[in-house]
Amino acid sequence: MIRLTEIRLPLDHQPDALMAEIVRRLGIAGEDLLNHTIFRRGYDARRRAAITLVYTVDCAVRNEHAVLARLAGTPHVGVAPDTEYHFVLRDGADFADRLGYRRPVVIGAGPCGLLAGLLLAQMGLRPLILERGKVVRERTVDTFALWRKSVLTPESNVQFGEGGAGTFSDGKLYSQVSDPRHYGRKVLHEFVKAGAPEEILYLSKPHIGTFRLVSMVEHIRAEIEALGGTYRFDTRVEDILLATDETGARRVAGLRLADGEEIAADHVVLAVGHSARDTFTMLHGHGVAMEAKPFSIGVRIEHPQSVIDAARFGAQAGNPLLGAADYRLVHHASNGRAVYSFCMCPGGTVVAATSEEGRVVTNGMSQYSRAERNANAGIVVGVTPEADYPGGPLAGIAFQRHWERQAFLAGGGNYRAPAQRVGDFLAGRPSTHLGTVEPSYRPGVTPTDLATCLPDFVVLAMREALAAFGGQLDGFDMADAVLTGVETRTSSPLRIPRGPDGQCTNVAGLYPAGEGAGYAGGILSAAIDGIRVAEAVALTMAGRPVDGLIRQTMTRAAQAQ
Repeated sequence: MIRLTEIRLPLDHQPDALMAEIVRRLGIAGEDLLNHTIFRRGYDARRRAAITLVYTVDCAVRNEHAVLARLAGTPHVGVAPDTEYHFVLRDGADFADRLGYRRPVVIGAGPCGLLAGLLLAQMGLRPLILERGKVVRERTVDTFALWRKSVLTPESNVQFGEGGAGTFSDGKLYSQVSDPRHYGRKVLHEFVKAGAPEEILYLSKPHIGTFRLVSMVEHIRAEIEALGGTYRFDTRVEDILLATDETGARRVAGLRLADGEEIAADHVVLAVGHSARDTFTMLHGHGVAMEAKPFSIGVRIEHPQSVIDAARFGAQAGNPLLGAADYRLVHHASNGRAVYSFCMCPGGTVVAATSEEGRVVTNGMSQYSRAERNANAGIVVGVTPEADYPGGPLAGIAFQRHWERQAFLAGGGNYRAPAQRVGDFLAGRPSTHLGTVEPSYRPGVTPTDLATCLPDFVVLAMREALAAFGGQLDGFDMADAVLTGVETRTSSPLRIPRGPDGQCTNVAGLYPAGEGAGYAGGILSAAIDGIRVAEAVALTMAGRPVDGLIRQTMTRAAQAQ
């Protein structure tokens, strides 16, 4: 197969234009093009008056070797890489039974735990998956109870339960992670198998949306169970059991559950997500290696989606090939802080995302259609342990909790969120009412002064950034745009270091993974990390070395986050 990149065509091109351009690029007759597949389709909207579609295609042609030889050195022409996923191990149950290994345990059923469990099951290792929350549809009922009735269930909400935090999100499936083993393609193919639209395989910015994610999670659970895996819901891990050998080295021996039951375990994947604060505290108490890491804090901003569409696409706003417009903005403030848009949700809603009583946390969510009236995104400011929350690995959690509590009080103490018009925020005055932009957050908002529930340096940097963003995107700093606070769960405030073999640096058999352990940021990168850790578990159980490329991706995952 031959891969062609950077094929640019007008937004309104005819159906046969792509094939004609392939033939022209390759310098072949039309009948010599046997077939072609779109590998990626994106758009370039830098010139609103001339938005173009940008394709990457894989082609089968007659006399392929001769065509490639003739075009050797030509930009954007080459051999299509093999993007098929290749298992590092199959039929693992045979050796596991023979060697007397206990089945691997996965703690957490979010994107990381889901893909780790699926891959372990596909390799024949019959994983046991422990999830503190409920099955996804029961969890949805509990989540809606907070949104509609201000009733929080601490173990079943946006953060906890089958599917993880990504279930109530925009369902974005793109990532910045290096992916030499094509883990991302594996994830996308598994999602399509579970019911996602096939377009996620080629769109440059694929997404799924909450309702589709719910049914997909159920389909993947069914496959894991059919392959011998076992789920246990409403099962919170209370403690980790450790053994020490004659050299003083420690390894996992088992887990103690909240009801007192003990489960023997040799290999445990820790995929608990970024909000499992009690689990982090327990691990820290055992001396499990961990370190504070940077994250970000801020608010959600809402505009009418039509304002963002017009700013990004001009006269082409509303074109179905473009969909609802998104944006990505960054500003380096004069106080040295980086301010950026985070988890932008076109045509979506701002949602209540707390997992602890007496605190308010926001997040963004969209359905597949992205048809709601508002666009929303986090506008967040980077914070660091050295400058902002010194005091050890758990200091970032205390920092988050403080500002979440302030937001709860500023909202009225009933899970309503504090909100402020952009015009008032920039002027430094509290909002007493809202304007033309109706906030989507439920159970509702309270107009107030967001400066009471954010650090001073965050407020200062955000005021500067909003004015700058207005210069980059028309209407972004409109006075009636709504800010809703607070956004604190952008990523984990800590990292659990692991070696190139995927195991915790000072506890063998414990495999920190995904967002909670500090190795991912979003659905796709978390799922990818679940795959790479599952491979490491399988190879270690088989007594085989974790090969160089897997070890390399382990290292890159740590550096990327």
